[in-house]
Amino acid sequence: MNFPEGLLYSEHDEWVKVDGDVLTLGISDYAQDALGELVHVELPDVGDEIAAGEAVCEVESVKAVAEVYSPVDGEIIAVNEDLDGEEETINTDPYGAGWLVKIRFTDASQLEGMLSVEAYRKKVDEA
Repeated sequence: MNFPEGLLYSEHDEWVKVDGDVLTLGISDYAQDALGELVHVELPDVGDEIAAGEAVCEVESVKAVAEVYSPVDGEIIAVNEDLDGEEETINTDPYGAGWLVKIRFTDASQLEGMLSVEAYRKKVDEA
């Protein structure tokens, strides 16, 4: 299982990479492994407003459908259109080419509940 440094993780198995007031959001290696082969991703539209805790998109695998939640209030400024027809990219490269959306946010304090890599690794090990 891969747990890259420099990312924050959620209790729902999302990861975020923060760059100024923009975060990139995806699902963790653990989440993609639990879901199995991904076959469809329902992404939001650029310009959509999202609230912290809301489902920002949906991923569908041969096993299940899972919602992906935003940890912050903000605006969708980019979606990974390369995933259309190439959903398995999330399985093979969840922290790189398998990113889902980029969100511009204004309240960095909303990230305070996110888990460090060490805390997330411990959560996964205990699951």
